[in-house]
Amino acid sequence: MATFGFGQGVRRSEDPRLLTGQGRFTDDIRLDGQAHAVFVRSPFAHAAITGIDTGDAATAPGVLAVVTGTDLAAEGLGPIPSLAKVDNRDGSPMATPPRPALSTTRVRHVGEPVAVVVAETLDQARDAAELVMVDYDPLDAVTDAAAALAPNAPQLWPEAPANQAFDWDEGDAAAADRLFAQAAHVVALDLVNNRLVPTPLETRACLATYDPASARFGLTLPSQGVHMLKRQLAQRIFHVDPEQFHIRTPDVGGGFGMKIFCYPEYVVCLSAARRLGRPVGWTSDRTEAFVSDDHGRDHRTRAEMALDADGRIRAIRIDTIANLGAYLSNFAAFIPTGAGSQMYGGLYRPEIVYYRCRGAFTNTQPVDAYRGAGRPEAAYVVERLADLAARRLGLDPAEFRRRNFVPPSAMPYAAATGLIYDSGEFERHLNDALERSDYKTFLERRATARTQGRLRGFGIASYVEACAGGGPERTHLSVDAEGRLTLLIGTQTNGQGHQTAYGQIIAEHLGVAPEDITLVQGDSDRIATGGGTGGSRSVPTGGAAVAEAALKVQEKARLVAADLLEAAAADIVFADGRFGIVGTDRTATFAEITRHAAAADGTDTPFAEDGAYKPATFTFPNGTHACEVEIDPETGATAIVRYTVVDDFGRVLNPLLVAGQVHGGVVQGVGQALLEHTVFEADSGQLTSGSLMDYALPRADGMPWIDFSTIEVPCTTNPLGIKGAGEAGAIGACPAVINAVVDALAEFGVEHVDMPATPEVVWRLIHGRTAGKAA
Repeated sequence: MATFGFGQGVRRSEDPRLLTGQGRFTDDIRLDGQAHAVFVRSPFAHAAITGIDTGDAATAPGVLAVVTGTDLAAEGLGPIPSLAKVDNRDGSPMATPPRPALSTTRVRHVGEPVAVVVAETLDQARDAAELVMVDYDPLDAVTDAAAALAPNAPQLWPEAPANQAFDWDEGDAAAADRLFAQAAHVVALDLVNNRLVPTPLETRACLATYDPASARFGLTLPSQGVHMLKRQLAQRIFHVDPEQFHIRTPDVGGGFGMKIFCYPEYVVCLSAARRLGRPVGWTSDRTEAFVSDDHGRDHRTRAEMALDADGRIRAIRIDTIANLGAYLSNFAAFIPTGAGSQMYGGLYRPEIVYYRCRGAFTNTQPVDAYRGAGRPEAAYVVERLADLAARRLGLDPAEFRRRNFVPPSAMPYAAATGLIYDSGEFERHLNDALERSDYKTFLERRATARTQGRLRGFGIASYVEACAGGGPERTHLSVDAEGRLTLLIGTQTNGQGHQTAYGQIIAEHLGVAPEDITLVQGDSDRIATGGGTGGSRSVPTGGAAVAEAALKVQEKARLVAADLLEAAAADIVFADGRFGIVGTDRTATFAEITRHAAAADGTDTPFAEDGAYKPATFTFPNGTHACEVEIDPETGATAIVRYTVVDDFGRVLNPLLVAGQVHGGVVQGVGQALLEHTVFEADSGQLTSGSLMDYALPRADGMPWIDFSTIEVPCTTNPLGIKGAGEAGAIGACPAVINAVVDALAEFGVEHVDMPATPEVVWRLIHGRTAGKAA
């Protein structure tokens, strides 16, 4: 094994640069002649635009241009497209109303852009934006998805009667109905998967350029992959050859799915740069981000589980209304449908899973992928149902799960949802989590807490997710004459540690040090293709491509080593980070071999190889979360006092990186479960939780140390044996936390608590102000 190779807990090589302020983010970049953009946004959730007067703004000091949607239409720019569409249950197409970059006739959510002011300085642009006069005729608004589908609700789009974008399903509804009719027990649950505002550390930004000589656009922005944006902007919006776009992404301060998508600001700044012949930059402030970024989750679900007399699951039936917001973001229709629909069987063995989903337009910000993207929503439903079923049947929640798990002997297992789980030992990680969380003595801790006037609860959630599938990833690995390597790949780090991870894979096969490897990402000119980062794909998919390129270099290096060591090529082996003659102590380092090859061939690049990998199917990470909470009945405040995670990620490339990903995901899940509450005023549609003074995020002092460990059951469908790990923490956390809260409140007759379980919500349940019944 190489010193920095597979399985080693190598510290992130990118951290010293980032932690010492040497990172280079989009807003750090300044170009000669750069102008500044400020957007004029709607203060109304729903209104007709009856006029826009830009006269005073256009003549304000320093103003270079004021652009409206009429100007963009005159340029022939297309709307921002919906890239994922589904059909209705009757086979008809879903409703896909247009999303203009700047609205001209009607606004449909607070913060929707209607104009942009471009000026020499940011302050001048801000001042002039205040002078743009927009005449609005306010209309009734609707922000709740279920209310939007109700009769007589305010209508957003003529293309979508009753505000319904689609009515989609998957599975055999009639077969599910038969099994429910035959069931010995049926449990039902009405629940909310609350809306989230992603709030990455770095807000969105862009820097647009245009070169009239080459008719070429440039766009620098924090993204999760440049190639999809390049195709979308060129082909669907500006109607030019994709090679007329150069998209770059420097360092990125978090994305969580939200930075995958095309947004109006990018289109408008590109147009302004072409109009002015100057670079145009824009950076969102935090308040602007709350009303202009895509949000996540926001489902209302009726979930049912049919069981036999022995407590075994026979069928699961789900009916969800998904809030899509006012416009269809790039993958809005896919996230509540195909992204998670096949996970509604969980780790269990139902004969039938039937899932129906209706998408509703509302006067709110668009909703799209957020960490986990459909799989956390499914896991929350399934694991809340599992806990409710266990309670109704008088079974220990762990025993109920053991009774229903897919056993290792059944692998590969064809799930009722159509997926094939290749591997997994579900009872093993459940048992490990219970042991590590000291479950056997929980009742003693509960009794002690009671003497102190506190309520204790213990919750578990065992999850499985599907990730790291989809399209191919390609990479190019080159080596210079001194043995320094450059890796080009189309994934995009957002802080996950790609430089370290890919470096370890290369070190495993070539024995090089991390400092000898340069990672190049986020440049559509230097990197021809790429799938970007999302769906926990970067290491399982991108890493497999990196490994192929490194192995090709290793083979070429082995032949050169034979010449250098004066031995037959068949006698050269790579072991312990060096190339050597089998059965002897004669070896050479990769750097020595590279210098020899460069001298022999007279080249500056003695080795250069491509790698590619296209997954045939998903990987299926799985695990168990165990959460222990303590509640103050006087205030309703919930404290997490213990948290344990045991995950199966297949072969673990770097335990430190994986632990960091899981810790972050768990904290995001805890934030959703207990704190994060996106609130719209019902009649006006105003976002009343539109700042960090009103929208609570989790903090370090609200979390105990997370006891994290893994079991390694190698993935049989991934060449590295890896299962994706980037989103798993957020998938298991919400049901584990809410199961623990419900357990603590069970003595009050509480069967369910919707997220977020804020102190007020919990206090009302304790004191009988709300019912807390499952359905």
